[in-house]
Amino acid sequence: MIQDELISFLLKNEYEVYFLTDHLKATRIFTRFTNSICFINIDDGLKEEEWEKYIKTLQSNSKTSSVQIGILSYNNDPALMQKYLMDVGVTCGFIQLKLGVKQSTDIILKVLEANEAKGRRKFVRANCENDPRVVMNFSYKESNYEGKILDLSSVGFACEFPAPLPIDNKTVIPKIQLNLRGSLVQADAIILSRRYDSDKILVMVFNPRLKESELKKVQSFIHKTLQKTINIY
Repeated sequence: MIQDELISFLLKNEYEVYFLTDHLKATRIFTRFTNSICFINIDDGLKEEEWEKYIKTLQSNSKTSSVQIGILSYNNDPALMQKYLMDVGVTCGFIQLKLGVKQSTDIILKVLEANEAKGRRKFVRANCENDPRVVMNFSYKESNYEGKILDLSSVGFACEFPAPLPIDNKTVIPKIQLNLRGSLVQADAIILSRRYDSDKILVMVFNPRLKESELKKVQSFIHKTLQKTINIY
């Protein structure tokens, strides 16, 4: 499905992406995350006129009026585009899905860049400190070490060990195995530093960058973890 390809492309470009099918839940989320950017597929779920009413409701509600909205549709009727862009006043464009994934995602990326959607954050990070199934292990100088991954991005992670490790910062650790709820990722990483609040917590950076196959596993895990947090609303 094109929505899956769009999400995959945005994840690859380090955007924090969520997929929602319940517009009422979306409203609750928008009241908390008021600076969200939302692309609505008006071909799915509600009837088109109901989507129009829903969008106008978001715009008129002081708790959700700052949410930026764009439209996704296979319908290339100029009158429909005119209505949403000029009359309804959506701020993130009307994207014709018939253009294909490449052109559609290029347009979305330009919209996100124009709205500075990443802020100062370059890489999406997932917090997993409360998930006991997200762990790592490695061997170094004939000793084995096991740690709990606290957070993870496509460039590195923080992990906690039972006791401080007798390994210096800037040391490259080869063949680390990350177990992300059963999805295994192998990579080399360098110990960047100890975290300020505990010498049992290491900040590690993948060195070199992850292979494409391993990167996809990490980004998929990050997306599923973030999606799980949004589903509680």
